[in-house]
Amino acid sequence: MASERNLILTICTGNVCRSPMAEKLLQHALAGQDAPLNQIEIVSAGVAAGYGDPASANSVAALKKVKIDLDRHKSQPVTQDLIDRAFLILGMTQSHIDILNHYHTGLPERVHLFREFMGKGEPPEIPDPYGQNYTAYAACFDSMAEAIPSLVTYLKNEYTI
Repeated sequence: MASERNLILTICTGNVCRSPMAEKLLQHALAGQDAPLNQIEIVSAGVAAGYGDPASANSVAALKKVKIDLDRHKSQPVTQDLIDRAFLILGMTQSHIDILNHYHTGLPERVHLFREFMGKGEPPEIPDPYGQNYTAYAACFDSMAEAIPSLVTYLKNEYTI
């Protein structure tokens, strides 16, 4: 069934700050890769999210600086359908992964932290900037952006059709 799993799911708490930024950054990075990496669907969701909330203004602003548009984002909760389609799930913190393990079944073989592949000494979690100033969101963005090369390398090794 692994061949039918063609989705990367980025998850955070409310799906309005971190996971939407992670989704768009990873989409942007993979768009420049060769097939099959540039054909992977990337979706974000939240373990405590509602439906239809826009991305936070500071998340939108942080991505605008690198010309990535987050204006049309609408939040959604993690669903079993998304999990069933996921080749890889990337959480922002260990608590997100713990919640998935507790409340959901059929998780893919690959469930990791977004920054997990960066190597020793690098903090693996991305703190929640929700409700903080733009500086906190910029730091959040930077911590994601610096993880992208290690994620692309991981996917080159793991993702084959």
